[in-house]
Amino acid sequence: MRDVRNEIMKKKILIVDDEPDVVAYLSAFFEDHGFSVISAGNGKEGFEKATAQHPDLITLDITMPEESGVRLFRSLQQDPATAEIPVVIVTGISSDFKRFIETRKQVRPPAAYFEKPVDRDALLARINQLLALSPRPDASVRSGG
Repeated sequence: MRDVRNEIMKKKILIVDDEPDVVAYLSAFFEDHGFSVISAGNGKEGFEKATAQHPDLITLDITMPEESGVRLFRSLQQDPATAEIPVVIVTGISSDFKRFIETRKQVRPPAAYFEKPVDRDALLARINQLLALSPRPDASVRSGG
C-alpha cells in the first residue's frame, strides 16, 4: 500500500487571495493535510510566485487589488511555464461567475470552483483528485505494472 501522506508532502499549493484570514485558514488546513504552502496577496504577486516556485496547484480568489484573479487566470494559461498547473477558484463571487468563466473562449475552465465559505472536505477531495493523491485500489501509476 502506498503512503499517500508522503506523496502529499512533495506537493506545493499556491494560495492567491487578498484576505489574510482566508490565506491563514487555507494555509493551516493544507499544512494540516501535509501540503507545502506558499501564498500571494494579489494577482501580480501570484503570477511571480507561480513562475518562480512552480506550485503543483493554485487556489485563486477572483476579486483582488492590483491584478484580478480573472487576469491572473488568463496569464497563467497563456504562459507555457504555468499553463498546466491546475487552478481551483475559491471565491465569494456567486455561481453566476462560474458560468461566466466556464463559457469564455479565451481560457479553459478552471479545474474546480468553490464558493466561500468553502466546504473543506469537498475542497480537499478535489485537490487530492487533481494531484492524483486519492488512494484508490485501481490507481496503478507504477511502470512495469
